[in-house]
Amino acid sequence: MRILPAPAGTGICFRRSDLDSFNIEAVGRNVARVSYATSLMKKGVLISTTEHVLSAFVGAGIDNAIVELDNLELPILDGSALSFLEAIQRVGLRKLLRPRTYWKIRSAVEVREGDKFIGVYPAERYSVAYTINFPHPVIGLQTFELDLVGNSYMREIAPARTFGFLHDEQMLRNMGLIRGAASGNTIILSDDAIQNGPLRFKEEFVRHKILDLIGDLALLGHRILGRVVADRAGHAMHTVLVSRLLRERSLTEPAYLEEETNSEESPTAAVLEQTV
Repeated sequence: MRILPAPAGTGICFRRSDLDSFNIEAVGRNVARVSYATSLMKKGVLISTTEHVLSAFVGAGIDNAIVELDNLELPILDGSALSFLEAIQRVGLRKLLRPRTYWKIRSAVEVREGDKFIGVYPAERYSVAYTINFPHPVIGLQTFELDLVGNSYMREIAPARTFGFLHDEQMLRNMGLIRGAASGNTIILSDDAIQNGPLRFKEEFVRHKILDLIGDLALLGHRILGRVVADRAGHAMHTVLVSRLLRERSLTEPAYLEEETNSEESPTAAVLEQTV
């Protein structure tokens, strides 16, 4: 996989180098399936497990990039977004003169499915509050809240790794998923313990859910200005929220941050200095 610089206005685009450089834009209309991961599809061409790199782009402040790969699935690396961010930081970013456009949430939007919930509410900044509750002695009830300001994403969210349960392994492999899963990139849980500790955070499980959520909401095409609250939601509900916000455009309006529009270089901030 390579991450290439892209001109202002490109957004995030995945490119299959093994299929005549076929492009799939990272936008809600191209969501294909969301079973344990978020996949995109356009004209029958699939890109699987997009959420970690999309989340890293939001954390790094990247708005425009081409992600080139020669397979249908993105590399899992260490199971978090940290390796992507570290690679981006090594090459650096170049700010653009075009101001970054945000989607400002104008009205509350809520999606419910049984005891699962996700909602987004008007706010001046992007923040997330997530709750999970797994009937497992190591996880249980966990809640974490985060304002996406400064280096909070890099410090609090990017290192959080994906996790999975041993009793689900064969089912997922039969579905064609987790083909790269291993003890070096996944927190593996038996019925009552972690098989490959230690954890990076006490609440690493819910922090990774926030990582996934930020990546899924990147499919709106712009960072939001709003407060997101989720309770046991998951990829499917994340993308349902994306679809609703894209469909009902009166729920959002374009906005710019004053400190950015008043700066000499108002960042669309998304151009890498060179290929990663």
